[in-house]
Amino acid sequence: MREKKIVKTKTERLMETLQLPHDILYGEIRITITGNREIWIENYKGLLECNNNTILLQAKNHKLLLEGKALNIDYYTNEDMKISGRILSVKYL
Repeated sequence: MREKKIVKTKTERLMETLQLPHDILYGEIRITITGNREIWIENYKGLLECNNNTILLQAKNHKLLLEGKALNIDYYTNEDMKISGRILSVKYL
């Protein structure tokens, strides 16, 4: 059996060398969910829509839709936010 040769990009080699997480290197969104009552989102690009039942965020390469009941943005900066309420779903669009 021949082994497949895995070719890594310069970015992947640099990431491994510096031991950087993928979200930092690629600018990906990071989501931390505590049960269905709290969600912490980092590295989002913008807030597109917000009401009691939906929150739509722009990430680097996609949109993130949060659906629930009594959703509230407790805290936000340009880099991260904390949302509370009854979270029913998280969807990538």
